[in-house]
Amino acid sequence: MARGGGRGGSLKDKLDGNELDLSLCDLSEVPVRELAALPKATVLDLSCNNLVSLPSDFCSLTHLVKLDLSKNRLQQLPSDFGRLVNLQHLDLLNNRLVSLPVSFAQLKNLKWLDLKDNPLDPVLAKVAGDCLDEKQCKQAAVRVLQHMKVIQSEKDRERQRKLQAEREMEKKREAEQRAREAQERELRKREKAEEKERRRREYDAQRAAKQEMEKKTKKETMQTRKPASSSRAPQPRQHRHSWSRSVLRVLLVVLLCILCALAVCKLTELQHQPLCISVNTLYEDVVAAVQNHKTLQNMLQQNSQQ
Repeated sequence: MARGGGRGGSLKDKLDGNELDLSLCDLSEVPVRELAALPKATVLDLSCNNLVSLPSDFCSLTHLVKLDLSKNRLQQLPSDFGRLVNLQHLDLLNNRLVSLPVSFAQLKNLKWLDLKDNPLDPVLAKVAGDCLDEKQCKQAAVRVLQHMKVIQSEKDRERQRKLQAEREMEKKREAEQRAREAQERELRKREKAEEKERRRREYDAQRAAKQEMEKKTKKETMQTRKPASSSRAPQPRQHRHSWSRSVLRVLLVVLLCILCALAVCKLTELQHQPLCISVNTLYEDVVAAVQNHKTLQNMLQQNSQQ
């Protein structure tokens, strides 16, 4: 079974109690599905095979308590390797591991660890130390777990910092967006106000032009009507003059009639008639009254001098 079944038979045939030995089976892949069907196999030996990597679903084998992956060609472990929370014993001797996944810190039950003969990062190699006896392997498990917990904390803090930075960046972008929107609203508001002012000026200019045109038209109309009115202006004066002349004529006629009556009553035989007597008496009374009034007398004198 170069891919998953060993050199013959099923995995169930290889199960001895709770131990399943798949070492020296020339495996290049781990038969995860078959292993998952054997939850009693809490001890799994996959040493001395050709494993380059473990599939991601390998971490679903949470029933594993002891795992031997020594003498393979593993370059890295799955990122969620920490899901194997029941793992107590882990042998990774003689692989090609440089580092461990951050989730390794979740293996809280790990009590034994061997990382010898791997091209480990110098810091990790120093933390792990040797695993030449039981005591050293147990100490390696404790130290590596503590180290990975520190790394996990740093990663968590770094992730929190990134999240915080992203949130702040998002807030900054939102603030900038709000500022741009406010600026655009202010710009639209200003443009609208300018447009209203422009239209108001146009309206005022049109109204002023209309008023000026009306004034001009009115002036021209008045100028065209002025000669006609000036030609008709003397008419009332002529009418007044004609009326004055008429009155004067009437007065002259009356005066002439009076003078004629006086002449008749003074110079003819009719002066002894009752009517003439009344006329002569009235004439003498008027003359006497006029003579007694100095102002009229002066006026008469002035008139007589003239």
